[in-house]
Amino acid sequence: MVAKALTIAGSDSGGGAGIQADLKAFSAMGVYGACVLTAVTAQNTQAVTAIHPVPDDVVAAQIKAVLEDIAIDAIKIGMLGTPSLIAAVADALAGYEGPIVLDPVMVAKSGDTLLADSAIDALTSLLFGRATLLTPNLPEAAKLVGEGSMQSQANALLELGVRAVLMKGGHADGATCTDRLISQTGTQEFAAPRVNTRNTHGTGCSYSSAIAAGLAQDMELGDAISRAHTWLHNAILHADELHVGRGHGPVHHFHALWT
Repeated sequence: MVAKALTIAGSDSGGGAGIQADLKAFSAMGVYGACVLTAVTAQNTQAVTAIHPVPDDVVAAQIKAVLEDIAIDAIKIGMLGTPSLIAAVADALAGYEGPIVLDPVMVAKSGDTLLADSAIDALTSLLFGRATLLTPNLPEAAKLVGEGSMQSQANALLELGVRAVLMKGGHADGATCTDRLISQTGTQEFAAPRVNTRNTHGTGCSYSSAIAAGLAQDMELGDAISRAHTWLHNAILHADELHVGRGHGPVHHFHALWT
């Protein structure tokens, strides 16, 4: 049987991030992908020029339709946007018992805001306790719990109810990019040489989805992250081959398949 994963996220009309990146990552990992659309964005490699939220009840109906018919092995949650939508998603997932990877999408690569400040409390109170893994980058962690070291921020996030936090080091300095999986049982590091490219659009979406794919395939969390980390590093290494757009282009999800 093929593992099945569900992404709950916004659409990127440029195809590099959001739902489009999630489904590409699922496919690259050998997982069947279903999707629930939370917003339509007018977006390319340079900017987000419009956001149209999908009504809360329609998002909930999409989740219900998928879960009633398809045996979903893992869920990735991305762009949500508003407190009411977060509440609707939390209610719709009340009976789901599988792993959930929560990517707290707040700002696009272009710098455009994707999560209202008013929604942060709803995110932490309604979804953190459901998350198997939270995957913030450093700016997102700072918005959630304030400035500090990776360890102190992770500790603060664990206190808010998540079971494990993957602190991503892409926004840090240095020749090596290091991500840290931090939970109550310890810390595991995943390091790779930093790649000199501006084509990193959709890295967070793709990474969290690749991890969710591993969990859908019944991998242990550390193993799922390790595989996803290696895959994403190579997707960034090959990103310049795509020549998509004039801004921050996408990573190459299918670097291992396209010649």
